[in-house]
Amino acid sequence: MMPLPVTVEEVGGAPVAGDGGLAFRQSGCRDPRVEEAFSRFLSRVESFSGTPVSTVAGERPLPVAVECEKGGGSLPALGDDEAYDLSVSSSGVAIRAASPVGAIRAFATLYQLVEGAPSGFQIRLARVTDRPRFPWRGLLVDSSRHFMPIPVLKRTLDAMDVVKLNVLHWHLSDDQGFRVASRAFPRLHRAGSDGLFYSGDEVREIVDYARRRGIRVVPEFDVPGHTTAWFVGYPELASEAGPYRIERKFGIFDPAMDPGKREVYAFLDGLVGEMAGLFPDEYFHVGGDEVNGKAWGRSASVRAFQAERNLPDGGALQAAFTSRLQRILSAHGKKMIGWDEVLHGNLDRDVVVQSYRWHRKLVEAASRGNPSILSSGYYLDLMFSAAWHYGVDPLGEEAATLPPEKRSLVLGGEACMWTEFATAENIDAKIWPRAAAIAERLWSPASTRSVEEMYRRLALVSVKLEAAGTTHLQSRARMIRRLAGPGPATRSVEILSEALEPVKEYARVESGRYTSETPLTRLVDLLHPESEVARLFMLDVDALMAPDAAGNGSAPAQQRVARMLELWRDNDEFVQDAAQGNPLLLEAAAASTTLAACARIGLEALHRVAPPGDRKVWKTDATSLLEKASLPRNEVVIAVASAIRRLVERTEEKSALVGTAREP
Repeated sequence: MMPLPVTVEEVGGAPVAGDGGLAFRQSGCRDPRVEEAFSRFLSRVESFSGTPVSTVAGERPLPVAVECEKGGGSLPALGDDEAYDLSVSSSGVAIRAASPVGAIRAFATLYQLVEGAPSGFQIRLARVTDRPRFPWRGLLVDSSRHFMPIPVLKRTLDAMDVVKLNVLHWHLSDDQGFRVASRAFPRLHRAGSDGLFYSGDEVREIVDYARRRGIRVVPEFDVPGHTTAWFVGYPELASEAGPYRIERKFGIFDPAMDPGKREVYAFLDGLVGEMAGLFPDEYFHVGGDEVNGKAWGRSASVRAFQAERNLPDGGALQAAFTSRLQRILSAHGKKMIGWDEVLHGNLDRDVVVQSYRWHRKLVEAASRGNPSILSSGYYLDLMFSAAWHYGVDPLGEEAATLPPEKRSLVLGGEACMWTEFATAENIDAKIWPRAAAIAERLWSPASTRSVEEMYRRLALVSVKLEAAGTTHLQSRARMIRRLAGPGPATRSVEILSEALEPVKEYARVESGRYTSETPLTRLVDLLHPESEVARLFMLDVDALMAPDAAGNGSAPAQQRVARMLELWRDNDEFVQDAAQGNPLLLEAAAASTTLAACARIGLEALHRVAPPGDRKVWKTDATSLLEKASLPRNEVVIAVASAIRRLVERTEEKSALVGTAREP
């Protein structure tokens, strides 16, 4: 299961089969969302098992009884009681939840107890007591840089439901587009979206879809910076005269709203009032990040306003803007949330500060009495591993030193999926399954720390996520087919891609090669952020390097290592053949050549075939090649190169490797 519950007690006995049908019964508080959660459970089980599940009582239907202790509001809210108890026994399933939202979370756990069986499916016997560690467990989806259609958002919400994330942070405006239709200010979406925006009905559809899964939707309209798309239709809001165009590149840009214009605040008052009607959650995200102040410094009117108000610098200017905007939000019944740049000395204590610059801003906000959430360490777009994200804790590092009353202000965290390099086609593979590791960090007890166990469960949950509707496992195969064409070339490119990873952090943005109009269909775009093959290969190499008492390494590990090295060596021939006459595969051919060279070195190290007199020269040359292979080329890295280098570095230790010398 993932997130791992607070307590799980496996009950002895064979799993209970569901082929006789399921009989649903609800008592206590009655909420249609609970019955919908049961229906989603049935649908997911059918997708996972390939077996229809009857809800008509057969001869011996399995009872599924749900009792809610108290009702909840029609809308999910911060602080909802999500606790539940779940029991699966031979006599049936019993769920007792504090609220309807708790019952929804219980069905997510029940789905993860389902396994395949000859009869179709079965449910493992267990007793679970569970509740979340943090009340705010979010996922940001950026619909501005690349527009995300409604089906993408729905399957994202379904996956969030599976792993108990409860906030969709919907980033709806940035320099590259304003994505919600506005009746009050129609030029926002007509001039600033390239025709890609959500209607009011579509927004309401997503909000309700999330509500039925116990998920809040918090909109973000980023101001005063990241507003180029606003100024295309309304240049009078800017601190410098236009004209403006939708920004196609990515990064931090100069344009910003004029903090000294009354018209700006009247405009924002009207827009917030309109959007408050579409987004019922009590929180409203205003961005506030990455205002570089250059446009303000060039504006005579802004400098005059600054002098008049005795505002010494850009930080003070932004603080004045934030305070004014906070009063507007409050008048419309909303609480502000903003990135950590909104933090200033007079910030209202209801404002939530979202920290993306490590724990220090989170700690600073909580120390001042502001609720805070952590996103630093949870940026999925940076392509880091699940283990890396898993090691980040909202109450880790400096936050652990906060006194108890301040620690309680740390509400949780949010994973962030910025979409400079994500489209509707590949976004699932960039979010899932890694976001499940973050979901566990935010739900499960702090003592849940084993990375090895996390990966074991993550592999299982990944399959359950795809059965629930995500496309993260199938999207790579589809993109490879388009790249390689029909026939055996598809499999050879797939084998290659499994040993590769994309570059990390902001390397692609900093290259300056990309715009929002660049097709994201290259080899780098189909790669998963973390190579599971490389991770498992490293584990086998580690096992090989850990000799037993007799001085031998793991023979099964050696066999697996040899098979993989031979596969990568031999696969190169097929990739090169596929690349002939197909310019789309030139990058794949280059990566395959390097991978094959690394594999040959690995086989030489594994079997110690180099003559003893040449060993030092061979080792120097091999290490040099592997170091070069570890460097990005075409924004791709050979993810298995580091494990092969370990083979080379230990090749002179007789106890490290087993096997006889032979030609690889």
